Amino acid sequence: MNQTVQSAGRLNARLDRIPVWALPNLFAFIIGMGFLFTFYDIFDINVSFIQTCSALIPGCTPETSAQYLGMPVLLNLLGYVVGTLLLSPLSDRIGRRDLLLLTMVITGIGSALTGVVDSYTWFVAGRVLTGIGIGADLAIVNTYIAEMAPIGGRARYTSLIFIFSALGAVLGIWLGLLFTTPATAFPIGLPFALASHSFDYGWRLMYLFGGLLALVGVLLRFQLPESPRWLISKGRLVEAEQVIAYMEERAHEKEMLPPVPEPEPSPAPAAQAMPYSAIFRNPVYRNRTLLLLAIWFLGYVTVYSFAAGFTTLLTALHYPPPEAGLITAMGTLGFVLCAVVAFVFGERLERKTWVPLAAAITVAGGVMIALAGSELWVGIVGAMVVFFGFNLWVPISYARSAENYPTRARTTGFALVDGVGHLGGGVGLLFIAPLIPHLGVLGAMLLISGFLVAAAIVSQFGLNSRNKLLEEISP
Repeated sequence: MNQTVQSAGRLNARLDRIPVWALPNLFAFIIGMGFLFTFYDIFDINVSFIQTCSALIPGCTPETSAQYLGMPVLLNLLGYVVGTLLLSPLSDRIGRRDLLLLTMVITGIGSALTGVVDSYTWFVAGRVLTGIGIGADLAIVNTYIAEMAPIGGRARYTSLIFIFSALGAVLGIWLGLLFTTPATAFPIGLPFALASHSFDYGWRLMYLFGGLLALVGVLLRFQLPESPRWLISKGRLVEAEQVIAYMEERAHEKEMLPPVPEPEPSPAPAAQAMPYSAIFRNPVYRNRTLLLLAIWFLGYVTVYSFAAGFTTLLTALHYPPPEAGLITAMGTLGFVLCAVVAFVFGERLERKTWVPLAAAITVAGGVMIALAGSELWVGIVGAMVVFFGFNLWVPISYARSAENYPTRARTTGFALVDGVGHLGGGVGLLFIAPLIPHLGVLGAMLLISGFLVAAAIVSQFGLNSRNKLLEEISP
């Protein structure tokens, strides 16, 4: 047993000394493609739901569509919770890679189903199935990145993958603008938009396209190696050594590797993943879970109110649907910029510092939109600031959440805090959306942004994890 423990410790030490991303760049692209589809699915409902509502619900108008948006968003996020709590622990038991394939298959089937339904009830059901796959996929992908990235680059490489998330959001919203809004003279809308009485099925094409993206993601993920940290935790040391040796060889091509440090004693291989009860019975991981859950729940109220409902909310505030869609579509450019900023600067500040920074930027953008009045370009700049702000904290907090749990339960812990936290997004839309017409633009923006401010306050508690070994943070 001592020999096994020492061998495991040395393998972890060899892995921890690698200072760079030691997998092919193609593998980052493969992981990113999965995130592109995930966020495409999150955002594709934003602009397109007005047309979906008109097609599936008799009497639904652009102005009344907001009252029907909350249910598919809430139950989609409930699917996140069910999927991540049921499927993510399997990743701690049977491996990261196999579950990454399964979750993408589920999301693809759900998206394709959503594109062929003929009733609001079945539309909601399709969104639930898609959510089941996406919820688990988010947890497993972020766990995989945390275990494969170098010590000083976990937030950096999580943010790199998040750039693909931003591209997925842009794709989902701009396709919605193209396929589901009528042609309108710029800058109020897109003069080449396609929606008309004879082309009222653009929303269906969007979900079917999502299913195609998922299929591509599944085929690409077959090339990914298993996480060596997970292999070590299961006592599969020969397989772990093969992956680590491959990573060392690639890293050595970029720079000289430092000597292997004296390994710390590693825990004995786990026979199975840590159950949920063990997390809550351990005061360290229980307290971390409650703290992170509060941050995600509050923060997701802001994130999903804007991410899934921005166009519908603007329409409820009496913006014409094409103009509301255009403002939202332009706002996603702020999402792309924030992902790049997080990639470049994500490791410069401690994880908890990014949440108040994001909250302040989001509030500022909301005030800009409220003061824009008839000045469309001010509203567009405000939307870019809002999308920059409410997304900025997300990749850094992904990294923080994965760091706060040990390898034997990393996906399970992430699933608890991020998965259950998603309910905040659904609850927020369900209860906030009906209030929007009565609050006015400034009141609506401050209310929605206020939840991220609350998350920023809570985020200041907890430990610092930047530039620390995973085994040091979470033994």
